[in-house]
Amino acid sequence: MTPPTETGQTRETTVGIGGAAESTDMVLNIGPQHPSTHGVLRLRLVLDGERIQHAEPVIGYMHRGAEKLFEARDYRQIIMLANRHDWLSAFSNELGVVLGVERMLGMEVPERAVWTRTLLAELNRVLNHLMFLGSYPLELGGITPVFYAFREREELQNVMEEVSGGRMHYMFNRVGGLKEDLPAGWTARARAAVADVRSRMGVFDDLVLGNEIFRGRTRDVGVLSPQAVHAYGVSGPIARASGVDFDLRRDEPYLAYGELQDVLKVVTREEGDCLARFECLLEQTQNALALADACLDRLTDLPPGPINQRLPKVLKAPEGHTYAWTENPLGINGYYLVSKGEKTPYRLKLRSASYNNIQALAELLPGTLVADMVAILGSLFFVVGDIDK
Repeated sequence: MTPPTETGQTRETTVGIGGAAESTDMVLNIGPQHPSTHGVLRLRLVLDGERIQHAEPVIGYMHRGAEKLFEARDYRQIIMLANRHDWLSAFSNELGVVLGVERMLGMEVPERAVWTRTLLAELNRVLNHLMFLGSYPLELGGITPVFYAFREREELQNVMEEVSGGRMHYMFNRVGGLKEDLPAGWTARARAAVADVRSRMGVFDDLVLGNEIFRGRTRDVGVLSPQAVHAYGVSGPIARASGVDFDLRRDEPYLAYGELQDVLKVVTREEGDCLARFECLLEQTQNALALADACLDRLTDLPPGPINQRLPKVLKAPEGHTYAWTENPLGINGYYLVSKGEKTPYRLKLRSASYNNIQALAELLPGTLVADMVAILGSLFFVVGDIDK
């Protein structure tokens, strides 16, 4: 500003050109990315320099309308639709649907099916977690752990493929039990695979948790408070890493988990940062292997028996509604089933874990640096199909 002129008017001079003259904020779009990454997710960030001021997850790029398709498929067909939204947890996704339908029918499932379902659910949990144990360090620049993770996944994929015929989408659950009994000698091969994987899990402690660069990138980064966990409905390992001690397998047991309480360990941390989330995932993987061993022991002791219930040619659920929920690998999955007495659901509302968990990004990212964004995003361990459904 210059002194007044002879006429008494004040002249103003603005120093600076370009966008900075109007505002220091910049809007940055992260994504949408190609499906061969974690999937198609877009983040709309408002930046002040290198610091994030506001973050908005933009979803829907992979939306397939699964809930609407449920209404046009019968109770056998919807299992195929339900196992695909979280493509890393297909068996667990099927499980929630059949548990809901069985509850509507008041159906008792044979004991052999209950224990086999529990075993396969825990093997599926390990497969899910191994993917993130390998891909998260990869996102931070460490390529080696993903090779070890896929080696262990192959061991377990082989036994899952042998029993079901599918590598990712198993389609092995049926209303009333499972598709068929286990192949001869399968339990011994599954036990050997579990033992092999467990014997090599220490590589993640050495390569990842023992890496000072990894710890520097994740410790005290992206801290999620217990209050935010409750506010956003976050669940699974992410919630437990913030000290929210809740696990349906212990707190509302289903399948055979009520008889596995001495083996089941609910892993928690108090820090709530990216490092705590990774540690919870790693410990939970090791506990899932122990649960799988316990299920194999019990299956060995069980006498031969049926693996499913005989069903009518046309399966109809009685009129009414019910809610079933399961502790899926990524968190709580809920299934609200409404029936009008037909062979198709009148409504099947799916509450997926990733959908709730990803909302926390709006709380986690503001105030952090752009350089920490990928570390925070990857630590939420989500599958985009599970968000969009």
